[in-house]
Amino acid sequence: MSLYCNIFGHHFKVSKKVTYHVKEYKCSHCKKQLTTSGNGQLVELTPKFQEINSILSKIHSKRQARLYKEELLMAYKMTS
Repeated sequence: MSLYCNIFGHHFKVSKKVTYHVKEYKCSHCKKQLTTSGNGQLVELTPKFQEINSILSKIHSKRQARLYKEELLMAYKMTS
């Protein structure tokens, strides 16, 4: 932890949006990383949470792509 963080506290910024509710954060001064846990609390980003977030991101991306395709199909059907 940097001297700045010891005195003034961390300055976390979102480093990655995993899903709408799960994000990864990084301190702009000391590079400490946090993530959102299953109950919504911020916890340290461990390799276990990195793996969980990676899987969540893949599931979320696939679901969003499928929903987008369904929307396009519905719009096409309505215009035909």
